[in-house]
Order: sequence, then structure tokens, then C-alpha cells
Amino acid sequence: MVNGLFRKDAGRRPWRLSAKLLIASSIATVIGFSTICASVMLDMRRGEEELARQTLENLASSIDADINRNIELYDLSLRNVATNLVMPEIEKVSKEIRHLILFDHAATARHFGAIQVFDAQGKLIIDAASLDPVPEDRSDEEYYFVHRDKPDVGLYMSRPMLHRSAYSIVLSRRITDADGGFLGVVVGSIRFSYFHELFGRLTLNPGDTITVLRRDRTVIMRTPFDLDIIGKNLAERKTWNPANLKEGGNFAGVGPVDPTPRLYVRSASTSLFFVVVGKPLASVLSLWHGEVIRIGAVMLALILFVLGTTLFLAREIGRRAEAEEKLEELATTDALTGLKNRRKFDSEIDLEWRRAARNQTPVAVLMIDADHFKSYNDTFGHQAGDQVLVGIAICISDSVRRAGDCPARYGGEEFAVLLPGLSAVEAFTVAEIIRLKVEQWAEDPSVTTVSIGVASMTPTAVIDWSYLIEAADKALYAAKANGRNQSVVAAIPQLALVA
Repeated sequence: MVNGLFRKDAGRRPWRLSAKLLIASSIATVIGFSTICASVMLDMRRGEEELARQTLENLASSIDADINRNIELYDLSLRNVATNLVMPEIEKVSKEIRHLILFDHAATARHFGAIQVFDAQGKLIIDAASLDPVPEDRSDEEYYFVHRDKPDVGLYMSRPMLHRSAYSIVLSRRITDADGGFLGVVVGSIRFSYFHELFGRLTLNPGDTITVLRRDRTVIMRTPFDLDIIGKNLAERKTWNPANLKEGGNFAGVGPVDPTPRLYVRSASTSLFFVVVGKPLASVLSLWHGEVIRIGAVMLALILFVLGTTLFLAREIGRRAEAEEKLEELATTDALTGLKNRRKFDSEIDLEWRRAARNQTPVAVLMIDADHFKSYNDTFGHQAGDQVLVGIAICISDSVRRAGDCPARYGGEEFAVLLPGLSAVEAFTVAEIIRLKVEQWAEDPSVTTVSIGVASMTPTAVIDWSYLIEAADKALYAAKANGRNQSVVAAIPQLALVA
């Protein structure tokens, strides 16, 4: 029983790391860490973009609020003038008193132009800057037509224009009588110097833009200042889709003015104008690009190190596996005949025996012995005897070709052949093929022949494969006792001669 246990354990091979498994694991690890790193870098990019977006939103809101506050303040003065002008008493007072009534609370900041009043024909009738204004006719101005034709337009903001010798935007309101009739227009202006001063207080990086646009997308003011852009209506640009930048929204890409990709943020203003602040994407992502290059370089170095180490280890594992296979082959192969040795045979029969027990299929064994080998060896010498053994091994190998078959040198001049799945009759046929082939090879039967014992049985839980070997061995002895050069099938449990 101890011998049986030893044979069963002998077939087990220790677990061995595969070079392909090592390479696949390393590649999977590299891909995993690269994915995590890429995810972190994308999160960092989104964080940088979100921070820039919030900063631009705050800037756009503050600019919008500042401009809106000044326009509202100025509009109060325009409203006051338009309201007081329709009072009946205003015509009965002197020019000096009328100026005090109309312009006493008028906004007088240095960037605000003097308020003027034009009658229904567009003629200048009152000027806050003079009691005796120089005659002017503004009946051809856009704001005059707008107020004359649209009674409910309210406060109107003109396109940027040269007004009273200074580039300005003109703010105007309609003067209406008690019956809703058109009496004229009250007009004021905000000079461009106000915007220059407002934007000059801000710290902007190269490429940053601030654009103030009228509701119809006419550019009121822009920094960097460019007269070719001021006054242009961006809604007319066919290459720009206004839906890209909705109210209170943001857009990343090329804008309608120049080809520089920027992050644009639009204020959520509902007044006469809105503000768009832009920052170059290269500037927004400059720190992120630096981190990408730094971390990417480190990751690349680690990946190259891991892959290099993996390839080196894989090569060493391959060499070791090759050496182990050669050692295993040497340990399980008979050096003289090239057949498997007894150790390998015991391992194979143990494996096939357990498989056959599970599948309830037969296992056959041939025990082969060279006839009169000892006397032949003593007569012709060991070298001639070795040649005979090699010839018998060749005959056996030529006769046994199935993948699961295992021909082996069992010891001395004795050979064994494992034939899984064959019945006794089928195994006997194989035995006769081997015997006849040896007989033909030897040419002279006096040189050498073989005797063969055949045994086949289906494994059961109470039978060990050693019983199969023992049965084949007894059949071999019977073949020798019957005159040699023959095959005998073992009867289970008794032996029977089969010629």
C-alpha cells in the first residue's frame, strides 16, 4: 500500500508560474494603473475647467452689475427729464429755472455726456450743457426713428457711435404727452472712457477677452479694444451659432471673433446688454498640462520599468521551464531505448486508472520480455544486447501510436505498454502486432523474440492498478512457460492461455 501511495503522489507536478500569465498580469496591471491615472487626470481637468468657469462667471457678473448700475442711475436722470418736460408749468418758467428743474438730479459723472432734448422733428431744444444750445438736427438718427415708431420701447441703447466728439453709446427715452403722442426724445450718452477705466481696473492675462453686447448681439465694447469689431453684429456671422452661448451659459471652443479656442461665459443679465468673458483654453489648462506631462513621464517610466522587468522575468521563466522540461524528460525517459522509464509508466497508469474508474472504461497492459536475452547478451556482448533492446523498443513504438498509449522500458530486458480504453481482445491484437514485428525485424528467430502477457480490466473501488500489472505479469510467465514467442491473455481472476 505504501508503494501504491507513492505512485499516486509521484504523478503530481508542482504549480509553476507561466511566462504568459506573468506578461498578461503585468499588462493588466499597467492598463489598470493607466486607467486610474487617466481618470484622475480627467477629474483634474474638469476641476480646472470648473474653477475657471466659476471665476469667469464671477467676473462677468461683477462687470454686468457695474455697467447696469451706472445705466440705471443715468436712466433715472433721463426719466426725470422726460417726466418733467410734460408738466404744463415748465413752459412758464425761465431757462435757468427750467434747467434746475430738469437737470438738478441728473447724473454728472465724468464719463456721462450732457443730457439733450430733441423735439418731435428731431431738433435740439434743450441741452444740459448750455442755456443757449447750438442748433442740431438728429432726425436721421436710429434712436429718433425707434422712439417715434415704437411707443413702448422704453430705454433704448444705440450702437457705438461718435457722439459729441467722443465715441459713446447713446441712451434715450421717448417723451410722450398725456394722450400718448410723440413729443420728442431725451438723449444721454456713456463715453467709451467709462469702459476703458472699468476694464483697466481688472487684472487680465494675455488672450483674455471681455465683450459687452447689446441684446441683438451688437458689440458695444470689447477688450482688447479693436475698432474693427466695435459696432459689428455677431448675429450676422454665419460661422457662429448663437445657441452655443445661451444666457447664463458657457462654451469652450472657437468664438465668432477670432480663431483662438477659449472658455466663454455669458452673464445672466436681462437688461439691454449682456457681458461675455473669455479665457484661452491653453491658459485655463496650463497648470493641468504641466501636471499631465509630469505624471505622464513618471507613469511612462514606471510602465517601461514594469514591462522591461516582466520581459526579463518571462524570459528567465521560459528558460527555467525549458530546463525543467528537459530535466523531466531525462528523468522520465530511458536513456538507451528512448521509451518512458518505469517511474513515468507508474505515473501514467495511476492517472489512467483513476480516469477509467470515473468513466467505467477498461485499461489494458502489455508486459513484454525478450526471449533468451541473457544468453544472447553473454554470447555477443553487452553492446549487441543493447542493440537488440533498441530494436525491440523501435518495434513497440511503431506499433503503439495513440496519444494516451504509454510504451516504457520496465526494467532490464522487460517492457510494458499501457493501452487505455482497450479490451483484452483489442490489446491482444496490439500484442501480436508487436510480436510479429519483432520477429520480422530479427530475421533469425534464434537472435531474439518476445513473449507478451496481456491483461485488461475495468477499475473498481476495491481494485488497485497493481492487480492489473500482476495479472499481465502472470500472463507473461505463462507465455514463457508455453515455449516463448507468443502472446497470452490473462483471465481475470484466473489465467487462460490464448495461443
